[in-house]
Amino acid sequence: MSTLLVETRRARPADAADIAEIHDSAWRFAYRGLIPGAELEKMVLRRGPAWWETALKRGSRVVVLTFGDAVAGYANVGRNRARGLPYEGEIYELYLRPEYQGLGFGRRLFSDARKELANAGFDGLAVWALAANEPALGFYRAMGGIGVARSTETFGSRSLEKLAFGWNG
Repeated sequence: MSTLLVETRRARPADAADIAEIHDSAWRFAYRGLIPGAELEKMVLRRGPAWWETALKRGSRVVVLTFGDAVAGYANVGRNRARGLPYEGEIYELYLRPEYQGLGFGRRLFSDARKELANAGFDGLAVWALAANEPALGFYRAMGGIGVARSTETFGSRSLEKLAFGWNG
């Protein structure tokens, strides 16, 4: 009898190809039809394995979730970029391969990304999501996030609304 373990750990440069694959498949799954096609392609292609390897070697805080031997998801975390929000930390990205979504892995990854921020000394956290991405909005609400801000981001010729969720301590 074998048991598959679900674990999280800090990403290593050797994880770059897996993270790039997750980024590619999760972005295409989540944003097709929301972000204009040509812009989505540019965004996905610019974040290949070499980009991730460089980011990890430079110290980007990335947590990966593994299921058995497979890297199933990642969260990229650090200092909150929106100075107007009263949260020190931010989850910049949290993505799972589409086949691992809806199984509770996102909750585990979110929780461990939050711990990573707390262990780094960041008090509270914020997460931004596109307003039209209903699955993401539902997930962050289910994780206890409170809507705290609105903004827009331009993708090519299209401006899309995004929402910030916040968590204290």
